[in-house]
Order: sequence, then C-alpha cells, then structure tokens
Amino acid sequence: MRPIILSTWSFGQRANAAGWNVLSNRGSALDAVEQACINVEADPNVDSVGVGGLPDAAGRVSLDACIMVSPRKCGGVCFLRRHNYPTSIARRVMEQTHHLLLAGEGADDFANAQGFEPTELLTDGARKVWETWKNDPAQLTGERYRGWLPPRNVEELQGVSDDRQRIAFDESLPHNRSHDTIGVLAIDSGGAMAGACTTSGMAFKIPGRVGDAPIIGHALYVDGKAGAAVATGTGELVMRTCSSFLAVELMRLGRSAAEAAVEVIERIVQSCSILEDHQVGIITLAPDGTWASAALRPGFRVAVRSAEMDELVPSSRVLIPDASPSGGAQTLL
Repeated sequence: MRPIILSTWSFGQRANAAGWNVLSNRGSALDAVEQACINVEADPNVDSVGVGGLPDAAGRVSLDACIMVSPRKCGGVCFLRRHNYPTSIARRVMEQTHHLLLAGEGADDFANAQGFEPTELLTDGARKVWETWKNDPAQLTGERYRGWLPPRNVEELQGVSDDRQRIAFDESLPHNRSHDTIGVLAIDSGGAMAGACTTSGMAFKIPGRVGDAPIIGHALYVDGKAGAAVATGTGELVMRTCSSFLAVELMRLGRSAAEAAVEVIERIVQSCSILEDHQVGIITLAPDGTWASAALRPGFRVAVRSAEMDELVPSSRVLIPDASPSGGAQTLL
C-alpha cells in the first residue's frame, strides 16, 4: 500500500510534513496523524488550534480534539483549559480508558495524571485580539473576522435577536478564515487508516460552547472497512448532519469518495439554513487510497502528501460558487 496523508487548509502542508516523516519510515497512520496535529498545536502563531488559539467571549481559551482508528478504537477531549496537545491527550483517552470523551476540568485532571505539563494557552497576541473585540467588535473588519460576531459582553449573550450585529460582507474574501480546524487522515504502508481533528474552536464563542471537532462521527470518522472522513468549517452545520459518519456510511453503501463528499455537502444545504459566512469542507478517503473533497463555498483547500506529491489542492467540488446562497442570507437559529 502506498502511504498518503491528507490535511485541511493551508497549514496542513506543515502538518503533513511531520506526519510524512512517520509514514515514509513505515510508521503507523495513528502516529502520523498525531504528529501532524502536534505540529500545529505547538505553533503560537496559529490562532485557531492549540496554544495561541483565540479565546471565548470571556477571554479564556479552550481546546478540543479527537483521534480515531476504528469504531472500537477512538477517543476525544473537549474544553481543555490547562493543557496543550489535545490530540495526544485524546489518544491517551483512547488507549488508557474505556471512555470516548472527557470534558472540562476532568479532562485537564486526566491530562495532568498522564504526565502532560500544564500550559498557559492564552498568548499575548491572542489576548490583544480579544481585548480589541471586547472593546469594539466592529474594529475587527479584516479577512479573519468577517461575518457576525457575538455581542461584546458575556452578559449580553442571552436574548440576542436575529438582527445580530454584522461586519460588512466582502465577497472578494474567502469563506474559510473563521473555521480553521485542522483535520488529518492517513493510510500507512500496511493499509491501516487513522484520523485526528484538533481546534481551539470558534473565536469569541459563548463560554461552554463545544463544536464538532472532539465528537466522533461529527468532524471525524474512520472505519478501515469502509473509509474515513474529516470535516471542517462551521461546526454547528457539521454537527446537525453528523457529516463525517454520513460520508463513511455512504462509502460503505457503495458511493465513491467523490460521491460521498458531494452528497454530504448537499445534505447540509438541504437540512440547514446557510449564513453568508458559513463554510464547510470535507475530505473523504477510501480504503484503497482514493480520496476526494467538497466544500460549501470556494476557498477550502486540501494538503496532500504522498510519495508522488506534496501540494495544496482546491476542493474538487464547490456547491455555492458565488458569494452568497440563493435567496440571500438566512439565520441559523
């Protein structure tokens, strides 16, 4: 079997390099996806994964991740606040417990018991961005902060109307900058599959919000008999459709990787109301190594690393090629 590793977004190339170092030396797919995620989690300049991630509305960073080899072998953590490397901690949950998901203080206590060093997750850079948002959300008008933002104070989070404050929409900007979860899929030289997903979640989220990244079957699902899938983007859309599980089940039923990816995005469009700044991208990987991707909107790219290539590849299929869905923006709630 020819090894391959696939990651979401442009920083996936750096992640893939770390994972490929494992795969090219006949290492396991599981080790490869973990190392790929660690590479990004350790970088304080990445503001959506690991240390340096942007905080919630109260100014605190929380981290989520999951890792999976099969339905029998998977684990996740969510709402870590005192430890980095959530992918590695999720692997310990998978290998050292009978549980699938640990949350909050209990997850941090478990990480501590497993020998992970406590870490201050909020960097000076992320704190300054949060302070700017807190004082005046309208100042954050750049590419990274398009679309609606939560109210500036936690106390205002209750009773928000559908007329939420919006930043001016610029159709020339891609729809991917607010949703930089990294998801990774790999096949090793022995034909074994694995996947991982890690994030600091939506910037300035309501404290306590957990998205799709740590939940098996939402952002990530792996079954060596049928295939693997990883999703990224607006977590609430992915969660409403159990997107990665759906993709793998479609492949189990005989769909190709490409057909499964497109059908998942179509299901999201059919099942959910779509806001102007929503994005979802999905990567599907069949047991024979064939893969595909699809996205709600332009901008999603897949980092691919194999013996033959090391490239960033645009999504194979985009369902909404223009700036906004037909009929205009709608509210999600």
